Amino acid sequence: MIRLTRLNNQALAVNSDLIKFVEQSPDTLITLVTGEKIVVRESAEEVLARVIEFRRSVLQGLPIASAWDSSSSHTLLPERSEPRKREPER
Repeated sequence: MIRLTRLNNQALAVNSDLIKFVEQSPDTLITLVTGEKIVVRESAEEVLARVIEFRRSVLQGLPIASAWDSSSSHTLLPERSEPRKREPER
């Protein structure tokens, strides 16, 4: 969620995953995938910066498979050396 401000200075939080378009002419108009439109005080560039900042903060804590080690609570499944035998169709 990103925090923005309506034209009447009312604060709101927007689910950035639902943003379809951000337009600037002269006010910033956000169109959501639901079709709802929101006019905000922030510029289109500021909205984009906040979306990027939010997504970076979410992704910072995600482990990458190649960085996992044996001390990790996550384990990767061993690779199969033989292909699985298919059962006959009935």
